[in-house]
Amino acid sequence: MKKNILLLLIVFLMPFCIHAQNTGQQVKSHKIIFQLSSDDTLVHKSLVRQLHNLLNAAPGSMIEVVCLGPGLNFLVTAKTVVQDKIRELKDRSVLFLACENTMRERNIPRDRIIPEAGFIPSGLIEIITKQEEGWVYIKGGF
Repeated sequence: MKKNILLLLIVFLMPFCIHAQNTGQQVKSHKIIFQLSSDDTLVHKSLVRQLHNLLNAAPGSMIEVVCLGPGLNFLVTAKTVVQDKIRELKDRSVLFLACENTMRERNIPRDRIIPEAGFIPSGLIEIITKQEEGWVYIKGGF
């Protein structure tokens, strides 16, 4: 039993060790939660660039983007200008979450949100909970 667990650990960790050896750096992953509350499309474009850069520098990091208030437009099908980039980032395990409080307040039904997004009852509670769990908080924007 112990040998099986050890073998699984070796198989799981080997790619990280090889990457660290090849780059000469220790690989560190992070847990990061972004708050997006801006409807500025320049902010949206900047955020997706930052997310790509972050994942290139620290692959394996866990990232959530919580969209609330005016930032919900980032995930609204008819308003987003970065859906293709969101799709790419989702494929790299970034979670994009729509605040249902904002959706209710703005009368935006789920079917108007891009399919790449998930839903959370309260964006602020999600951010608070993640911070309590040790995640790093970053407010998206300039």
